[in-house]
Amino acid sequence: MNTQFEILRKSRAVVLKKIENLSIEQLHKIPEGFSNNIAWNVAHLVVTQQLLHYKLSGLNCLVADELIENYRKGTFPTQTFSEEELEEVKELFIGLPDTLQEDFEAGIFKEYTAYETSLGFTLDTIETAISFNNLHEGIHLGVIMALVKLV
Repeated sequence: MNTQFEILRKSRAVVLKKIENLSIEQLHKIPEGFSNNIAWNVAHLVVTQQLLHYKLSGLNCLVADELIENYRKGTFPTQTFSEEELEEVKELFIGLPDTLQEDFEAGIFKEYTAYETSLGFTLDTIETAISFNNLHEGIHLGVIMALVKLV
């Protein structure tokens, strides 16, 4: 599993590197043909990781309910982050993979509610959820890279 945690950390570092020089306006711009923006994608990755790993394991998520409601699957950008809010999301984005690994190694994920993803994968253990989440992160990394070119 160490490889899975390393993939998550590295993919998130790549995202932050790709967006580090963008303005708050660029991060919130929705280019023609897209239904979301870079800021939404980053927050969505934070939220999805929490839902797939903690909520489906019967545990409390480590992010605010409001963030979950605004950035879960099926949502679209409805607000703009302030600089301060964006920094908070970035801190969660980069820090939560370490927390996930610590919690996994501590054995807190004892049960898991099976969940079929929109891609047709059935997640039935924390291990499958961690692996799938990395695929999900890779998809959104590609979207973010496309958005960076257009903003």
